[in-house]
Amino acid sequence: MIDLHTHSNASDGTDTPGELINMAHAAGLTVLGLMDHDTVAGWQEAVQYLRPGLSLVLGSEISCETEDGISVHMLGALFDPEYKPLMDVLAKTRESRYGRMERIVGRLNDAGVEISMAEVYAQLSEGATLGRPHLADAMVLKGIVKNREEAFNLYLSNSSKFYVPHYAPTPVEAISLIKAAGGVAVIAHPLASLRGRIVSVESFKTMVEAGMDGIEVSHRDQTPEAQELLRGIVAEYGIIATGSSDYHGNGKLNQLAEFTTKPEAFEALEARADKRRVVRK
Repeated sequence: MIDLHTHSNASDGTDTPGELINMAHAAGLTVLGLMDHDTVAGWQEAVQYLRPGLSLVLGSEISCETEDGISVHMLGALFDPEYKPLMDVLAKTRESRYGRMERIVGRLNDAGVEISMAEVYAQLSEGATLGRPHLADAMVLKGIVKNREEAFNLYLSNSSKFYVPHYAPTPVEAISLIKAAGGVAVIAHPLASLRGRIVSVESFKTMVEAGMDGIEVSHRDQTPEAQELLRGIVAEYGIIATGSSDYHGNGKLNQLAEFTTKPEAFEALEARADKRRVVRK
């Protein structure tokens, strides 16, 4: 089984990278993709826990925003972490999340929701990428909401009046950086309409022209109709269809390996990187 999109507590997952690796071994996965948001901080620990039988695809889920303000997530995998232009953009994105969080918390406070930045920071693992799930966890701990899902439904979704964007490259910029770093680029859950506004089907042409290698087709947040539409786009452009759990530990309902990537699709994706960077022991 191949699951190319999971998260650890180096971003907004709840398992450490080592715990995630152990769970992947226990679940019988053969390939696991670690895609923490805008960071490579979990890579080293994940490699340390790797054992024979499981291959590790290291990458990052890069926050992007289109020129008309639509949020897009681009999975960058198998890239060179020493490629400074990409690392600089990830660092700038992470840094901008702090000012953005202060503004969201301020808006909540103005509306009578009592939560502090200190309470949010208390939910953040050392070196982790700050995100709205950490605010959601603080709200759960304080009894404002029951769980992360309720926090996003009531307060933290992209369509909420409390939402504040942060710096992010455009999808084309992210793809160009990933490719320049020798990696592969796969757009994550592009038609997950419950997350807010989604990109137009027409926009895929520009992304493919920029070098995008694939589309995450099989994902719990995309309807069967949306998945069928995406398969058609994959066939039209001759790119690769992937499937993934987008596992976040107990932070989301998503279960490890609930959606997977076909072996032949993974082989084709790996072949598009400039070097063989899958980690095996």
